[in-house]
Amino acid sequence: MTTTGFDYILTRTLEASVREVWGAWTQAEQYGQWANAEDVTLNVRPGGDWSSVMVIPGGTRVPLSGRYVEVEENKHLVIGMSVPGREELSLMALDLAADGDRTRITLSQSFENAEEREQAEFGSNMLLDGLTTFLAAR
Repeated sequence: MTTTGFDYILTRTLEASVREVWGAWTQAEQYGQWANAEDVTLNVRPGGDWSSVMVIPGGTRVPLSGRYVEVEENKHLVIGMSVPGREELSLMALDLAADGDRTRITLSQSFENAEEREQAEFGSNMLLDGLTTFLAAR
C-alpha cells in the first residue's frame, strides 16, 4: 500500500489463535456477529467480492461492499472498499502474527486527508473492540 501522510496503524494483541482470528474475519457468520453486520457475503480470494450491511449505534444501516485485493491465509488480507464518488477502492491491510497462544493483529490504511483518516481510524477501533469482545466470549 502507498502511504500519503494521512495514515494510521492500529495494533492489538488478542486472546485467540491466528486461526481463530482469521476465521472471525473470513467467515460470514462470525464476521456478522462481532462487526454488527447483517447480510454478510465474503468471497475471500484475490478479486473476490464482499458485502455487508453495518448496523451502527442508533440502528442506522450502512451498506458496504468491495473486493479482496490480497489474501494470504492466516497472515495477510488487503481489503478494498467501494467509496461513493471514487473509482479506486479504499484499501485496508490486515496482518496477523502469532504471539504464543495469542495473535497480534495490525490494521493499516492511508488516506488523502486527515478527516477521512480520522473517520476510518474510529471505525477500525470499533471493529477491533467488537472483535476483542467476540473472541473473549468464546
